Parts: sequence; structure tokens; C-alpha cells
Amino acid sequence: MPRQVYFYDQPERFVAGTVGQPGARAFYLQASARGRITSVLLEKTQVAALAERIEEVLDEALRRSGGDAAIPAAAPKDLLDTAPLDLPLEQEFRVGTMALAWDSVDGCLVVEAQALVEDDEEEDGAEAVFTDDETGPDMLRVRLSGAMARVFAKRALDLVAAGRKPCPFCNLPLDPEGHLCPRANGYRR
Repeated sequence: MPRQVYFYDQPERFVAGTVGQPGARAFYLQASARGRITSVLLEKTQVAALAERIEEVLDEALRRSGGDAAIPAAAPKDLLDTAPLDLPLEQEFRVGTMALAWDSVDGCLVVEAQALVEDDEEEDGAEAVFTDDETGPDMLRVRLSGAMARVFAKRALDLVAAGRKPCPFCNLPLDPEGHLCPRANGYRR
């Protein structure tokens, strides 16, 4: 079966969102433009890793450009998107591998989320490889401005943190691996 590539160049919307209650939430990436919506399912850890890596790539691109790249240092408040995921919510695939890069020629971030491939080779620890052939796994490819990428990263990080209970001392989200509270003299929960 031929590979399906869901491509969005500067979409109207690209967000991470959830369905369900904390502890039982399903996480999605969703891109939309001109009445077309693509939603892909992924893990909470993938959302967090993607958002953190986007911040790092944007910061590095800004540094390398000497501050000339059209990348804001923080997410512009007027672009923040807090709306729920668009409906209908139809999952195209479950994400396995993700990649991203800064395109310095066009001044945009390229995000790729490739469908999870369950075959014997990957179960043995081999990594999935992005290919442009027509028979590979389905893929969501999105090109974002620096501002839109910052907005995505902020919302995604807020979304991941929203499912965590706050520390009773400092009100920061509790990390599942433990929380070293800055206000409670080393109180670890």
C-alpha cells in the first residue's frame, strides 16, 4: 500500500491536545488548513520530548543567525491557542518516530511524525528511518514559522504539565520521577 504523507505548509493550526482525564488521557498532534484536519496519536513522553526539542532547535537557529532569524524568544501571547482539538477527531495513525529541523533557507521549522511500524526488525531494536519512497510508513509533515513553532511548544509543555498534581509547597507540577521542591528545603515527593 502506498505511503500517505499528510503535508501542511504553514497550517492555520498545529497543536497538541488531549482527550480524557489526567491519568487516562490520549495525546494527539493535530494540523488543519482550509477545512482539512489531520490527527495522529502519540504518547505523552513524545509530546514532551517534541516540545522541548523544538525549543532547543529554535534557540539554536536564533543563535546561529545572530538574532536575525524571524524567531521570537518566547511564544507571542496574541498567537496562543487554547482551544480544544478540532472535531471530528479521527486518528490517521499512531506516531512511532519523529524528526525536526530548521530550514534556514525558508525560515521555518519542519516537523515530521512517522507512523509506528511494527515489524520484526524494529522489535529487535533497529531504529525507523525516514525515507521518501512511496512504500514507507504514513507521515505527517508540517512546516511552521518560528512564532507558530514557539506557540506549539508552549501549549504542548503546558498540556503535559497540566496532568500533574501540584506540589503542596511551591505549586509546581510534580514530576513522576520525583520533585525536589525549591521551597521546602529539599523536600522530595
